This record gives sequence, C-alpha cells and structure tokens, in this order.
Amino acid sequence: MILESIKYMILGMGIVFIFLYLMVIVLDWQHKLVEKYFPEAEEEPKTSSRKDKLKKVAAITAAIHHMKNS
Repeated sequence: MILESIKYMILGMGIVFIFLYLMVIVLDWQHKLVEKYFPEAEEEPKTSSRKDKLKKVAAITAAIHHMKNS
C-alpha cells in the first residue's frame, strides 16, 4: 500500500516536472520568436526642460503645502 502511494507520488511529481519543463521551453521559444519579428523600438532618453522641472517643483511644493494645512 505504501509502495503504491510512493509510486503514484513519483509519477505525479514527474508529470508536473515534465509539464513545467516543457512550458519553460515553449515560453523561451515564444520570447525569441517575438523578439525576432517584433523588436522593441529603442527610445532616446527624454531630456526634461527647465520648464518641466519647474512644474515638478511647483507640484511637489503644492502637495507639501496641502498636506501641512490639512
């Protein structure tokens, strides 16, 4: 009885291991296929202007002021 349960446990764990291994292989293959036919467009880093920086500072200052007065 114990040996039979161990046999089924090993069988079940083996099936799960094989399924997960195949899933990793298929997902790796899919990743390579997508990268080959649909490459990501590389964007240049956007430099923020002085005006954008001042807007960020104003938003942070307004948030701090609102938090202190609440």
